[in-house]
Amino acid sequence: MKLNKYSLALILGFATLSSCSDRLELLNPNQQTSSTFGFNADDLEESVVAAYNHIRMEGSYARVGYTIDVCRGDEAWNSSQVWYLPFDDLNAEVTSDITWWPWREWYYTINVCNFAISRCGEDNSQLSESMKRIKGQVLFLRGLSYYNLVGYYQNPPLITDYATYSSLDGLYGANSTYDEVLDQVEKDFQEAMELLPSRNEGGEWAAGRATCGAAAGYYARTLMVRHKFSEALTVLKDIINQKYGTYRLMENYGDNFREGPAYENNEESLFEVQFLDYESQGTDDEWTPVNTSPNATQGSAIESNFAPGNYGGWADISASPWLYHLFKSERTTDGKLDPRLYWTIGTYESDWEDFEYGNVAYTHELTPTDTIVTNNIYGGLPIAKFTNLRTGLYSTVVTGLHDGINLRLMRYSDVLLRAAECENEVNGPTQQAINWINEVRNRAGLPSLKLADFNTADKLFEQIANVERPKEFGCEFGRGFDLIRWGFFYDSGRLQQLKEHAVVRRSTSRLLYPVSYSDIATDSELKSSFDTYVTGHEFLPIVQQLTNNNPMLEGNSANYSTDNSVYFRENGWTVRPVVDLSK
Repeated sequence: MKLNKYSLALILGFATLSSCSDRLELLNPNQQTSSTFGFNADDLEESVVAAYNHIRMEGSYARVGYTIDVCRGDEAWNSSQVWYLPFDDLNAEVTSDITWWPWREWYYTINVCNFAISRCGEDNSQLSESMKRIKGQVLFLRGLSYYNLVGYYQNPPLITDYATYSSLDGLYGANSTYDEVLDQVEKDFQEAMELLPSRNEGGEWAAGRATCGAAAGYYARTLMVRHKFSEALTVLKDIINQKYGTYRLMENYGDNFREGPAYENNEESLFEVQFLDYESQGTDDEWTPVNTSPNATQGSAIESNFAPGNYGGWADISASPWLYHLFKSERTTDGKLDPRLYWTIGTYESDWEDFEYGNVAYTHELTPTDTIVTNNIYGGLPIAKFTNLRTGLYSTVVTGLHDGINLRLMRYSDVLLRAAECENEVNGPTQQAINWINEVRNRAGLPSLKLADFNTADKLFEQIANVERPKEFGCEFGRGFDLIRWGFFYDSGRLQQLKEHAVVRRSTSRLLYPVSYSDIATDSELKSSFDTYVTGHEFLPIVQQLTNNNPMLEGNSANYSTDNSVYFRENGWTVRPVVDLSK
């Protein structure tokens, strides 16, 4: 489903005429108001589409709302050294402008969802099937909104009652706690699971709308944020056992990163953001949250951020050398490179001569002497995911909001690896956990892991967190969220590991050479973004513009440089120690 753009307009129109001492109020019958709109399924369907539209804005998933989290992970870095540098260095200032754009977009989405939910009532048993599906979708999208807000800003205000918007006290609420917001996210996803059909229903339910499978996947994700591994494992097993629809790994990993109906909304996808394919788009780039042009492009700018400057991209974000060499460290059962490297990082490799589209970058053939740099000044290994660098479609990047590749926000491979992680947390290393991991590895042609090689839960966790997940999801949204839930900022060994992973070379030469954290002091081209991490800045600060406008709003740990390890350990959670997998 490629959703058309709508904007929910709830406008109060008054016309006043005077005649002598009498005054007559006339209501324009052609203008919708909050008292006349939204009392039937047709109206509320427009609200649903408006909510979907808001997750495709610049601050949600069309650009910075997606790429900020890519930057704050250890798999990618800001090679432009400008636009995303504060997020890459984990020291964003409270006066930063773009820091609040995700806040803006997700509250727009929440506003629309709250309106629709207010029209549905609380008793779901009284709803028609169409109304159940409407309510289920907006509950999912509200849950998704708060999942992002709490993962970025830690303690955002929780606003769920549309009626409170009648006063500024309701609209400009005080901060809620991390746990209060996550409680609501769990509740929204859990209720959405009960109201929504599965993708097996077909039609739009298999073509982009939120389903019970999407809600279940995100419910499990949310449970894992607070280490509710046993509960999450139950949900993940249900997804694997097809309680919420039929999902499977696509035979070709690359099918998850191409545009077009043959690849998008495939059976591996639990939920993805819908963007119009390039040849179907309009002409107007709209960078505001309003987005009202009928000629809007309805694409994303992720490709523009990732793509090399030589091919027309903005060259903002590159893959880390650590990720590249992680891929190179293990061969498939037939002696080839992991095919996921092809779709993740745009380097020339002899293995690619007869693979997919060959050694290409935007249909331009590469030779063994070609080294593509992301940024022409600072270098960097180009990210291929969610770009057309490897799709064989276009010769250059069409910059702006023109990327038509749907962002797959949750894939079945994530379900399998999360199930393995939860199984390991609950029962220690088991054959079942190994089997789920091997499903993902075997799709890539890698040899199966053996349970005998993982004698402790710490060692299997290390394999999942720093081998399996980076290879499968490298340079995708979510790594920053994972580092927080794992507590990697709250342990000196883990923080040192992040610094080592994040070492990059700010140069257009020697990009394919291994880099070492120990050389930073003597090599001026090297840097590690985690060296500039400030305590509490695993989250984004709540910007001063927001606290100035809302006297009830306070900052978070990033505003005050508060150590969140206290909260982490008071909950009884532990940071798993670094394990050397070579031993």
